[in-house]
Amino acid sequence: MREVQGQVVVIGAGIAGLAAAHRLLERGARVTVLEASGRVGGKLLPGEVAGARVDLGAESMLARRPEAVALAREVGLTDRLRPPATATASLWTRGALRPFPKGHVMGVPGTASALAGVLSEEGLARIERDAELPRTEVGDDVAVGQFVAERLGREVVDRLLEPMLGGVYAGDAYRLSMRSAVPQLFQVARTHTSLTAGVRELQAKAAAARQTGPVFMGIQGGIGTLPLAVADSVRARGGEILTRTPVTELRRTSEGGWQVGSGERTWLADAVVVAAPAPVAARLLRAETPGAAAELDGVEYASMALVTLAYRRAETALPDGSGFLVPPVDGRTIKASTFASQKWGWIAEENPDLVVLRTSVGRYGEAEILRRDDSELVAVSRHDLKAATGLDATPVATRVTRWDDGLPQYPVGHHARVARVREHIARLPGLAVCGAAYDGVGIPACIAGAYAAVDQIHGDLRGVQELTAHPVQSLHGGAGE
Repeated sequence: MREVQGQVVVIGAGIAGLAAAHRLLERGARVTVLEASGRVGGKLLPGEVAGARVDLGAESMLARRPEAVALAREVGLTDRLRPPATATASLWTRGALRPFPKGHVMGVPGTASALAGVLSEEGLARIERDAELPRTEVGDDVAVGQFVAERLGREVVDRLLEPMLGGVYAGDAYRLSMRSAVPQLFQVARTHTSLTAGVRELQAKAAAARQTGPVFMGIQGGIGTLPLAVADSVRARGGEILTRTPVTELRRTSEGGWQVGSGERTWLADAVVVAAPAPVAARLLRAETPGAAAELDGVEYASMALVTLAYRRAETALPDGSGFLVPPVDGRTIKASTFASQKWGWIAEENPDLVVLRTSVGRYGEAEILRRDDSELVAVSRHDLKAATGLDATPVATRVTRWDDGLPQYPVGHHARVARVREHIARLPGLAVCGAAYDGVGIPACIAGAYAAVDQIHGDLRGVQELTAHPVQSLHGGAGE
């Protein structure tokens, strides 16, 4: 272990970079955070529509992992933590909204009966064959869609798994790594012949553990207020955060430290945490560790857009629940909708005369839809909402938020890529990386990665080794994103 109590530069002020800065200050370091954009928070963005406070990015965080909720409490948000008012979601499929099935793990059922009413009779019968099939070897990794289709049939993938994973990664289930994206199922696949039997065992263990409390958590005012509160805490502890300061150079010094450059300004640091997206990290690391840069150059991203709409409550009637997911196989434009005023009680309380909802559009490889202008995205969202729910009112306000290259993709072999990146990084003392491109795209995963990065620059590799071996599963928050 080596103590780093001098200057540490954190590159990137998303939730990972801010969490790293917060932890570094606790350890006694002097910290400067450099952010290229004009704000902190990354993919967490608070905003408003028709005067209502809403999230324009991620809207919930997994509460069954401790990191995100604990950080929120540490920075003074305890009194504003709010669970969803409803966790009941629907599936818009085969021309109707249907209750989202219970008794599954990320869309993979323990029994065929769990999906009755959603799958065809042929699809349900195909699930039953799982118990009779010989073992399917998964090797070091496998595409989750490919594996589940082989065991249970394509209908399970197309109707359940795709909308679940599409909401988390905006990705393609037939490309996504089971080991990195759904590690629970990967362990089942390695240890069980029958996938459904393995899922039932997972469900039994979860029931025996008797976990209480909500699975997900929100914050009054929006999840986007979390990074603002962390940034305030960083500043209060003496840390410096500089926005509109893109880093252009990262070099090792002859004394064993680091030189960080932005335009004409230079910082000398004892250690650096790179908490930027993979393409930026690759550019910055190329001079000192071309091997890590080459690996990061291969990380692909998906783009998406969120359409937030506000309606007069007197003109709006929505089905019960938090919203709905949409299987891509049904050919709809939107991939999900969140009934924000129903999912988050604080939105309804603050805006009793409004109903706020969101739709999301765009998946990996769907570039065409995102080339449409904002008015077109609003129009297609309203068209699909009317078809799904009957909502035909005119919104009083709309807002389109585009997340270009917003979600890193975890294809087969992603875990090995991350391991190689960290192998290269480990050869350079005082350097660590973190963020959504590595161990999970959810907020707790990003914070866990940040803490492991802080441990790494102090010489403790146990955290990064644990995350590389066991990524943090990012669950779906019920409907929406």
